[in-house]
Amino acid sequence: MAKHRTPKSPSGELGFRESVELMFNRAASFMDLSPALIEKIRVCNATYIVRFGVKLRGEVKTFVGYRSVHSEHREPVKGGIRYSSHVNQDEVEALAALMTYKCALVEVPFGGSKGGLCINPGDWEENELERITRRFTFELARRDLIHPSLNVPAPDMGTGEREMSWMMDEYRRLNNTNMDNMACVTGKPVHLGGIEGRVEATGRGVQYALREFFRHPEDVEGAGLRGDLQDKTVVVQGLGNVGYHAAKFVSEEDGAKITAVIERDGVIRNPDGLAIEALKLHLLAGRHLSEFDGGEFDEDGRAALSDRCDILIPAALEGQINLDNAYSVKAKLIIEAANGPVTAKADKILRDRGVVIIPDMYANAGGVTVSYFEWVKNISHIRFGRMQRRNEESRNRHLIEALEENGIKFTDDFKAEWMEGADELDLVRAGLDDTMRLAYQNIRAALKEKPELEDLRTAAFYVAISDIALHYQSIGL
Repeated sequence: MAKHRTPKSPSGELGFRESVELMFNRAASFMDLSPALIEKIRVCNATYIVRFGVKLRGEVKTFVGYRSVHSEHREPVKGGIRYSSHVNQDEVEALAALMTYKCALVEVPFGGSKGGLCINPGDWEENELERITRRFTFELARRDLIHPSLNVPAPDMGTGEREMSWMMDEYRRLNNTNMDNMACVTGKPVHLGGIEGRVEATGRGVQYALREFFRHPEDVEGAGLRGDLQDKTVVVQGLGNVGYHAAKFVSEEDGAKITAVIERDGVIRNPDGLAIEALKLHLLAGRHLSEFDGGEFDEDGRAALSDRCDILIPAALEGQINLDNAYSVKAKLIIEAANGPVTAKADKILRDRGVVIIPDMYANAGGVTVSYFEWVKNISHIRFGRMQRRNEESRNRHLIEALEENGIKFTDDFKAEWMEGADELDLVRAGLDDTMRLAYQNIRAALKEKPELEDLRTAAFYVAISDIALHYQSIGL
């Protein structure tokens, strides 16, 4: 049977997996590692293709699903499952590879995996999707491709808390004696073992990545920018979960102006800044982008990738910035909220033009970082903050009272905020912020040590490959 592979673009553009491997090879060429070890790190360990039938609407429907395991230098392996009619083997292998490098870069102790089901969720009723998801889970479970200590899926494009709940419940039904069975997936609702802040995590990570970038004046100057995020003009492609949260946070909390939002059916622009929350509610109500009265609509959405702006946030699909439009991109800084939105050939064009790119394997690592926190919570069987929150409140209250006894006065608002102990969301955000800061600093340190790496993406690959190589060498491989 023929493999589901993504054909090359007629323009000569590389496929997604080939783009990732080309970027990997560029970084590896600067490393003093044996070709055999480089090859071991690069290749995908295994890709499983499952075909299963579900009786729906009076007949048996056959579905094709994938689960790719890129590297098991650390276990469990981790990676989302996407539902899309365009899912194919090359895509899941490329995404699994990026997960390996992403986890290594942000020091999350997982290997990389990815999965997908060839399905358009919109074609099926909720009860039908549940039956399909549960059967897919069964097929994965019988091959240990969903397991709290071996392979832990998470949401991705086309899936969310609902699908993770179904998968967790089906796995738990099949493995009811495993006390850690709730940790078989992440991205669950909080009341089913999920963690506060997971839904927003990838978008929040994009915000923290931008904040860390703007903490380094020389990096900001290198991108032709000044100052911080305040009043920076931003174009966002894709107002899904990641794009929405990234746009909301940088506009409402950092003062950036979202001047354009690109969706499948066009673009909405407002040079004074779009109201992201209002726009999201408008779309969730099922109304067309053109009906939003907070901006000007244009049906040519892809052309907006070439809008003049300070920051471009591609948060949709891979390969959106390619040979066809790389020369026309006018953004000074691109932060890749999606996986692989810039192809390898477009990356070269943009670098030569002086456009700074904050790479996907760093920028969108917020999701897997908070998934790690959720997995730890499930394995430890205790909510973050439960043991220390009230102790912190007591200590802070005593400190404030002691200071006030010595004549220092504080407002009621300050005391209420200061004395409150950290809850789960506070701890998750603090942990994510720390992770994003440290990872960026490691990337910068690699660039300083080896200036020939030249750009953030190559330096990020360099850091990740170095970490993976150290693990393999330490186990005698």
